[in-house]
Amino acid sequence: MTAVDASGRGALLRRGFWLEYVTLAWNVVGTVVLAVVAIAAGSVALAGFGLDSVIEIGASTVVIWELAGSGETRQRLAMRLIGGAFGALAVYLLVQSTWVLVIGYHPHHSPLGIIWTGVTAVVMFVLAAGKTRTGAALGNPVLRTEGRVTFVDGLLATAVLLGLLLNLLVGFWWADPVAGYVLVYYALKEVREIFTGA
Repeated sequence: MTAVDASGRGALLRRGFWLEYVTLAWNVVGTVVLAVVAIAAGSVALAGFGLDSVIEIGASTVVIWELAGSGETRQRLAMRLIGGAFGALAVYLLVQSTWVLVIGYHPHHSPLGIIWTGVTAVVMFVLAAGKTRTGAALGNPVLRTEGRVTFVDGLLATAVLLGLLLNLLVGFWWADPVAGYVLVYYALKEVREIFTGA
């Protein structure tokens, strides 16, 4: 490796760390915000998205750990940890969304939840693009995969936002648990891709 190559790789690694630290900080704040608004609104989708933020914290921590070291064994373990976290999220949301639909629980409106999920969607899409490009340039599958996780986080924020808006604007209370099912779908999709590469 030439001096220029080493310098370029160092810059890419620093960018990868920076992207993960920003994601980590955003989701730490988000976990607190979402816990408050989910409890106030009684929203399964907001609660699920809060759990997704916790998983994203774990995923970012795993990627930071992986970027600080090297080796295939380390990468495989990092991928399995991320996949396992998404599997746990899918099970929780499936049970919770089904329960809410069965009992017919009507969540309250959540203006703060609407604002937070809208802003979060934009932030996650920007971070995801940066991680995907940086991971590809580094040849790092863990950073690329976590870029997909962050992209899914943006999609989930969009789905939850839609559910909240439908509840607020037209009284579709069932949109909240249905948004929870959307999160289940994407979580299981990530689990499949991580463990099978499909």
